[in-house]
Amino acid sequence: MAVPARTCGASRPGPARIALPCPGRGPRPGPGARRPPSGSQRPLLLLLPPLLLLPLLATPGASAYSFPQQHTMQHWARRLEQEIDGVMRIFGGVQQLREIYKDNRNLFEVQENEPQKLVEKVAGDIESLLDRKVQALKRLADAAENFQKAHRWQDNIKEEDILYYDAKADAELDDPESEDVERGSKASTLRLDFVEDSNFKNKVNYSYTAVQIPTDIYKGSTVILNELNWTEALENVFMENRRQDPTLLWQVFGSATGVTRYYPATPWRAPKKIDLYDVRRRPWYIQGASSPKDMVIIVDVSGSVSGLTLKLMKTSVCEMLDTLSDDDYVNVASFNEKAQPVSCFTHLVQANVRNKKVFKEAVQGMVAKGTTGYKAGFEYAFDQLQNSNITRANCNKMIMMFTDGGEDRVQDVFEKYNWPNRTVRVFTFSVGQHNYDVTPLQWMACANKGYYFEIPSIGAIRINTQEYLDVLGRPMVLAGKEAKQVQWTNVYEDALGLGLVVTGTLPVFNLTQDGPGEKKNQLILGVMGIDVALNDIKRLTPNYTLGANGYVFAIDLNGYVLLHPNLKPQTTNFREPVTLDFLDAELEDENKEEIRRSMIDGNKGHKQIRTLVKSLDERYVDEVMRNYTWVPIRSTNYSLGLVLPPYSTFYLQANLSDQILQVKYFEFLLPSSFESEGHVFIAPREYCKDLNASDNNTDFLKNFIELMEKVTPDSKQCNNFLLHNLILDTGITQQLVERVWRDQDLNTYSLLAVFAATDGGITRVFPNKAAEDWTENPEPFNASFYRRSLDNHGYVFKPPHQDALLRPLELENDTVGILVSTAVELSLGGRTLRPAVVGVKLDLEAWAEKFKVLASNRTHQDQPQKCGPSSHCEMDCEVNNEDLLCVLIDDGGFLVLSNQNHQWDQVGRFFSEVDANLMLALYNNSFYTRKESYDYQAACAPQPPGNLGAAPRGVFVPTIADFLNLAWWTSAAAWSLFQQLLYGLIYHSWFQADPAEAEGNPEARESSCVMKQTQYYFGSVNASYNAIIDCGNCSRLFHAQRLTNTNLLFVVAEKPLCSQCEAGRLLQKETHSDGPEQCELVQRPRYRRGPHICFDYNATEDTSDCGRGASFPPSLGVLVSLQLLLLLGLPPRPQPQVHAHASRRV
Repeated sequence: MAVPARTCGASRPGPARIALPCPGRGPRPGPGARRPPSGSQRPLLLLLPPLLLLPLLATPGASAYSFPQQHTMQHWARRLEQEIDGVMRIFGGVQQLREIYKDNRNLFEVQENEPQKLVEKVAGDIESLLDRKVQALKRLADAAENFQKAHRWQDNIKEEDILYYDAKADAELDDPESEDVERGSKASTLRLDFVEDSNFKNKVNYSYTAVQIPTDIYKGSTVILNELNWTEALENVFMENRRQDPTLLWQVFGSATGVTRYYPATPWRAPKKIDLYDVRRRPWYIQGASSPKDMVIIVDVSGSVSGLTLKLMKTSVCEMLDTLSDDDYVNVASFNEKAQPVSCFTHLVQANVRNKKVFKEAVQGMVAKGTTGYKAGFEYAFDQLQNSNITRANCNKMIMMFTDGGEDRVQDVFEKYNWPNRTVRVFTFSVGQHNYDVTPLQWMACANKGYYFEIPSIGAIRINTQEYLDVLGRPMVLAGKEAKQVQWTNVYEDALGLGLVVTGTLPVFNLTQDGPGEKKNQLILGVMGIDVALNDIKRLTPNYTLGANGYVFAIDLNGYVLLHPNLKPQTTNFREPVTLDFLDAELEDENKEEIRRSMIDGNKGHKQIRTLVKSLDERYVDEVMRNYTWVPIRSTNYSLGLVLPPYSTFYLQANLSDQILQVKYFEFLLPSSFESEGHVFIAPREYCKDLNASDNNTDFLKNFIELMEKVTPDSKQCNNFLLHNLILDTGITQQLVERVWRDQDLNTYSLLAVFAATDGGITRVFPNKAAEDWTENPEPFNASFYRRSLDNHGYVFKPPHQDALLRPLELENDTVGILVSTAVELSLGGRTLRPAVVGVKLDLEAWAEKFKVLASNRTHQDQPQKCGPSSHCEMDCEVNNEDLLCVLIDDGGFLVLSNQNHQWDQVGRFFSEVDANLMLALYNNSFYTRKESYDYQAACAPQPPGNLGAAPRGVFVPTIADFLNLAWWTSAAAWSLFQQLLYGLIYHSWFQADPAEAEGNPEARESSCVMKQTQYYFGSVNASYNAIIDCGNCSRLFHAQRLTNTNLLFVVAEKPLCSQCEAGRLLQKETHSDGPEQCELVQRPRYRRGPHICFDYNATEDTSDCGRGASFPPSLGVLVSLQLLLLLGLPPRPQPQVHAHASRRV
C-alpha cells in the first residue's frame, strides 16, 4: 500500500489520510512542471540493465503523488550503486592496474615488515644516538666540577678583567636606553663573526661560547664575574666534544647563579619586550637540579594582607608554580582562621600545564579577611602530604608558606607532624614591606630543614621563588656519584630556534670544602645539558616502508609523546614543555590505555586492536585494525612503539637494474610527456642530498629532473629505495594511461579527471589540463583521500571541503569536482598489500542531474514518467524535487549530491548546516554516531586585554584619601607603589603578562588553546530504514539506506513544511573549549611513573644555612634613595645577598 502524501493539520500520515492542499502552498507539481536539466545534452546514464528499466507500478485510485515506497527507494539505491560501480570499473582501472603489476613482476620484490625486529632495531639506533650525547655530558660535568674546584675566588675581580661574548650584546647596543650602554661596560664583550649553519637553523661561531645573563641579574656583581671566570675553561671541552661527535647540537651549562654558557656561540634571540629568560626556570634545568617534589603552597589571606601585599602573594604563587614540572605534585590553599583549597582540587595533583592553569586562575580570586591562623594552614598542608591514597611524587616533600608576618611559631604542629625525622621541608616567605617581626618565620624554616625568603617588592619575586631548588639539591650533591645520573626531558621548544628538542641533563656539584677538615660543600653548581632535535631521532625511523598509515611513536614515563605523527604543536610556550599525552595524540580507548601502561612500565608487547582513527583533515573517523608493537629504549625513560595496518605487513621494493628501462620510465616524468600521458606530481621526499626542496611541486620536479641529469638512481648520495620505487611507479602508472585512460571519453560519463597515486610517491592526473584544478597533497602519504582509501573497502567519496563561514562553491565551467577513490589490493604469492589508490573526479553539476534521473521513476532514458489526473503516482527525485529532498551524504555527514539545485553550492558542508532537522533525525536513528575529542595543540587568536582603567594592569591603585593623607606618602606602601609602577612600565604588565609573549616571538598573533573536535561516522544501522520526524504539523517522512561498497548514505525525505522543528542542530565545526573538566579528570588520573631515583635525604646535610638574618625595619632614608634611583632608571649595583649568593663563595 502506498504511503499517502502529507496533509496539513495532521500530526502523522496514515493509510486513510486525505490529500489536501496546504495553506500558502501551490498544488503538487505534475510531470509538466519538471525543470529542464542544466548543462550540455551529453548522455547522463550508463546503459542500464533491462531489470532496472522495468516500470514501477502506481496504486490507482488517487489523484495525488505519494511518498515513495521502501522497495522503490531500494530500487533507486541499486541503480546508484551500479552506476558508481560501472564508472569505477571502466575508468578506475583497479583490475587493469593489478594486471600491470603482475606483468611487471620481475621489476620489484615483495619485502616484509617484521614489527618486532623493526622496533628493536629503531630502539637500538635511538639508544646509540643518545648514548653518544651521554658520554659528552659526562665529560662536561666532570670538567666543570674540576674547573670550579681549581678556581680561586677573587673578591676584587672587575668587569674589565673578564673577556667573553655576551649573547645579548648586539641587541643591547642597538638599544640606546640599555643600562650596559650607559655604563660603558661593553669593553669586556667580544665581537664575533657568524656563519649560517643549517643544523642549528642559526648563525653560529664554532670558536667561542656565548653567555646569557638574565635581565634582572647585574652582570658586574662579584658572584657573576667569578662564575664567568671559571666557566670560560669549558670552551675547550665543548669544542673537543664536537670534534668527537660532529652531530652534537647545543651544549649548555646552566649555572645556579643564573648564568648560561652555551656552545657554539650565537646571538641571543632577544624579544622586543623584556627578556624574561632565566635558565633556572627552563624545564630541563628544573628536572636536572632536583628530584621530584610533593609541594603544598599555603597563602595567608588574613585581613592584614591587602592591596599590594596580596597582589605580590598572588604573583609569587604563580611564579612558584612555574618552577614545577610534570614529575611534581602540588596543591594550593589559602588560610586565615581556617584553611581551604583555592581551587576545586582537594588533594595533590600533577603539576602539568592544565592543572597549573587552574591554580593560577583560582589564586586571582583570593580575598583577604579574618585573622591569621598559621596552625590551620600548616595542619591542612601536612594532611595533604600524608594522604597516601593518591598518586604523588613520593620524593621531596615541602610546604611553602606566603605571609606578611605573625607571632605564632606553631611548634606543636611541627612536633605532631614533622619531628623528629623532619621529612617535610618548610619554606617561609615574608611578603611586602612591613615592620612585623620575622623571627618566627625564620625559626619555622630553620627548624624544618627549609629556608626563609623575603619578597618586599615585585623585583624580588622571580629570584626568591626559585632559589629553594638550591636547598633541594643538597641531598643530591652529598650523594655524589650515585646522583650523577643522566635524565632525559619532555619535549620542549628550544629557545634558540632549533625547534622541538629533548635534552639530556646531568647535575654539576660543588666539590670544594670550606677549609681543611671542614664538611663537604653541599651546593649544586648548576646543570649541564645537551640538546637532541626530534628531527634527528625521526631520521632513525623507517620513512616510507611502513605505508601511509603506519608510523613509529615514543612516549616517556608520563605517557607524553616524544615521537608521533600527530605531535604538531601550532604554537609553543617557552616556559612550558610540550606535553601531549599518547591518549590525546590518538583517539582514546581501553586497548590503548593498556598499551600505554605497558610501555610506561618498560615492557615489550604486541597487540592487534580495532580502533578509531581520525582522517588527516580531521573531518572523518574510521574504524580500523592496527597492530601495535613496543619495546623500551634502554638507558632512557622512553619506550618505542610501532603501528602497522595489516595491509602494510608487506611492501614493494623496486629492482630496476636495467638502465635502459630506467631511462624509458624517467622520460615519463618530463613535462613534455604530460599532454599525452597526464600530469605527474612527485612526492617532495629527500631523494638525494643535493636535491633542492620547494613547496611548489612544479619547481620541485624541475629541480629533481636537473639533478637526475647529473647523477644516477644508484648514486651513493641518493636514497636508492626511494628513487627506484619512484621511477618504477612512473612507468606503471603510464601503462595505466596507455591501457585504460587514453582511449576513453571522460566527458561522456561526466568526469573531470581520472588519477592514480602510489606508495612510491607518484600522483598521475589525466588529462593534463585537470592538473590545474588538482588541490590534493602531492605527497600521497599526506593526502586524506589516499589514507582513507587504504583503510576502507569500496569507493570513498570526498566532496570539496567547505567551511560554513566561507562563501559557497562557484559552479563555473564544470570545475567543481567530487573525488571517488579506491585502493588497489594485490595478492602476490599469498602476500597481500595495497601499493596504490585509483579514482575519478566527478563533474558535480552533471552528476547532480544524473543523480536525479537515477533516483526517479523513468522507464526510458529520455522520458520522465508522466502521471495522469486519474492515476496515482509515487513522488521521485526528479519530477517532484520541489516536494521531495533526495541527497547523498558521506560517512562524515557531509553533503555529496542533492536533487535541489540551490544546494549544489553547499556540497561539502556538514549536512546539519543544510538541513538540521533531517540530520538530527539520522543521528537519533543511529545512522550516525559521533566521536568527541580535544585538540590540545591548537592556536587561537589572542584575547583582547581587559579594561582595568588607565593604570597598568594589576597595579594597586591608592584611593583619593590615600593621596590626601600626608602620612601615606612617607609609608613603605607609597614607595613600593612607585616601584611597582616603574616595573609595570618596564615589564609591560608584570602581574599578568603572557610569558609566551614576553619570551617568544614578538610578532606572534596566536596563542596556544584547546579546541573541541567532533567527527561523525556511520552507526550500527546498515539496512534500509523508514522513519518519521514527528513535529506536529511539521512532521516529515524520510527513508535512508547505505549504498553498498561506498561510504554514502542515500536519503529521501519530504521537504519541510515549516521551520518550527529547527531546535536541535548538530555541530561538527571545531570550537574553542576549556577542555574536559580538570576537577573531574584529577579524580581519575592517568597512569604514570616518576623517575626511578630520588634524593631527598642525607644524614650529613647541614641545615644551618636557612636564611637567618637580622630583622630590622627598613630605613625611610634608604627607601627614599632606592626609589628615587629606580625612578631615574639608574638602579644601584646590588651586592651579593647574605643567604643565597654569598654561600656560593669558595
